[in-house]
Amino acid sequence: MRVAYLDTCAGLSGDMFLGALLDAGLPVEALQRTIEALGLHDLHVSSEKVMKVGIAATKLIVHAHGQGDDGHRHEHAHPHGRSAAELAALVEAARLEDAVKGRSLAIINRLAEAEAKIHDSAPAEVHFHELGGLDTLVDVVGTVAGLRELGIERLHCSPLPLGHGAIDCAHGRMPLPAPATLELLRGVPTVPLDIEGETVTPTGAALAAELADEFGPPPPLVLERIGYGAGTADFDPLPNLVRLWIGEGTAEAGAGGLVTDRVVQLETNVDDMTPELLAAALQAIMEAGALDAWVTPVTMKKGRPALKLSALAEPAQADDIARVILTETTTFGVRMVAAERRCLRRAQVEVTTPYGPVRVKVGSLGDQVVTASPEYEDCREAAERSGVSLKEVYAAAQAAFRA
Repeated sequence: MRVAYLDTCAGLSGDMFLGALLDAGLPVEALQRTIEALGLHDLHVSSEKVMKVGIAATKLIVHAHGQGDDGHRHEHAHPHGRSAAELAALVEAARLEDAVKGRSLAIINRLAEAEAKIHDSAPAEVHFHELGGLDTLVDVVGTVAGLRELGIERLHCSPLPLGHGAIDCAHGRMPLPAPATLELLRGVPTVPLDIEGETVTPTGAALAAELADEFGPPPPLVLERIGYGAGTADFDPLPNLVRLWIGEGTAEAGAGGLVTDRVVQLETNVDDMTPELLAAALQAIMEAGALDAWVTPVTMKKGRPALKLSALAEPAQADDIARVILTETTTFGVRMVAAERRCLRRAQVEVTTPYGPVRVKVGSLGDQVVTASPEYEDCREAAERSGVSLKEVYAAAQAAFRA
């Protein structure tokens, strides 16, 4: 299993997380494609190397077309902020994988609910003044998509270090950690840091709270890559950066090169739903982050025909998926069983075809590649752009991988 550890030695923000992903090998072109999939064609991303107390780290740069390359970082393109509803609408309309949309919307909802609680308003009405609206969207969706692009299946995170002091914002002078940040960190391990300044931003807190499967020390892994993401402030003598460790989890490695993956299987039986509603429920389950979801015909008591709705989820996501099932179906309960899977070691590579770049999922047993599957969404988009059949793009991707 591909595992990452987010070492938040000086705190966490959205652009620091993205900088670490870029430093660890995420192509800036892939991040640009994600931004364009959101319809944000006026934004352009790049990166630069900066020094933080003698350590080279990657700093994310976001430009709006028409601005010069004069050092603007995450410029606020909307002077009055953007509402949570506006950001959610951009994500829902984006041409992105359902899993990326689902996790991104969950993070935006966390941010909106925290801000709404602090300011005693409705989440949909929250305007992200300090968060910058489109900047928040780039950080959130870019991070979620970047983790998938690098094939990271499980994220561990260190306890988040919290500085002290105060910060000026649209509502006046606020204590640090910011009230919204504290609200987002309910249930998340933290440690005090003798630094005067904002070490963890609301976006950083929301990303960690939603995406981290576990908090604590580094997990056992065979280390392959290390990414350093730089923050804007300087906290000398402490380097203001995060480190992203990426490798193959060793604790899950089984005999013969197989990987043991722990999941939760959720099930419920329904006999009073139309096919249209069931299809909508399946889509909602996948958008919430399920690994898979399906429907099976069954026979219930008294010979009554029915359908069994099943889903697979990572343990940290199981309760969220259960809530979606209870909300979107007519059932009164969900069965949940912990299970183990034996899996191939998975990785992702990008190949070049006559119809454009296509990502390919690669399954290996030890050193032997046993299966390679082009990403459906990449193939579908390439086929639509090129005016050819889906199977033609699929075959071209497989041929490019074999070559």
